[in-house]
Amino acid sequence: MNNQAQENKSLFDELSNAASLNVTKIYSTSFYKSVSTLDSSIQGDIHAIYGMVRFADEIVDSFHGFSKSELLAEFKADTYKAIERGISLNAVLNSFQATVRKHQIDLTLIEKFFNSMEMDLNPIEYTQELYEEYILGSAEVVGLMCLKVFVHGDEDEYQRLKPFAMKLGSAFQKINFLRDLKDDWGDLGRLYFPLVGKEGLTLENKLAIEKEIEAEFLEAYEGVLLLPKSARFGVYVAYTYYYNLLKKIKSKTVKDLMSQRVRIPNASKYMLYLKSYLKHSFNLL
Repeated sequence: MNNQAQENKSLFDELSNAASLNVTKIYSTSFYKSVSTLDSSIQGDIHAIYGMVRFADEIVDSFHGFSKSELLAEFKADTYKAIERGISLNAVLNSFQATVRKHQIDLTLIEKFFNSMEMDLNPIEYTQELYEEYILGSAEVVGLMCLKVFVHGDEDEYQRLKPFAMKLGSAFQKINFLRDLKDDWGDLGRLYFPLVGKEGLTLENKLAIEKEIEAEFLEAYEGVLLLPKSARFGVYVAYTYYYNLLKKIKSKTVKDLMSQRVRIPNASKYMLYLKSYLKHSFNLL
């Protein structure tokens, strides 16, 4: 490749990275804020991961009136093709493939992710086994992709931090299930929790799930403290946001969760960020 060709490719890669960043910024202001607190050297790679998983998630959650199964199959095939070729004209996938190749992200993580997305195409009566399989693919492996970036290729560190990253991903996803109960159960007919019968979530179920999440948060926190400095603060910001979202969910009734999506106001998010920054700055984490 001559110098002009390299320059043109670099320009396209720059556009691709900007596309993934904008996906994060438009779809999740909270996650965008968390990523912006990571070291600048890894922000682009995390945006790239988020962009890919967000597109797949949108296919199964939002693209009503289209053949979701066809769209997802095409997107999955295009993802693997991008990784194999080292380029894609889909800017988000071009950004993602570069991150996968740069950090040697295991393709089995991507396969497990798409498996969970495929599970969302049709209503499933979730057993404990299917529930754990879905969480592994939809959340835990995404955390592991990010961990690959955080440790900069250090395999020993990756293996040491892997269990904590999986716990944190699991806790985040279960909170999402509770937060999105109105949309998932009320609109899409999805009920992920195996403890819950066809009549829907009960107070007893809710308390049991919240207890399970609390335990995962406690375990995951140990791993947050062990992260490299370049990633620790950003992950802690996300941890703090989700932990406070859990506290807000705990204050709601089942009826509340079925009628509204629980949110943390922007002013409260700012205060959480400020408190996290002060703790980080004074080594109080």
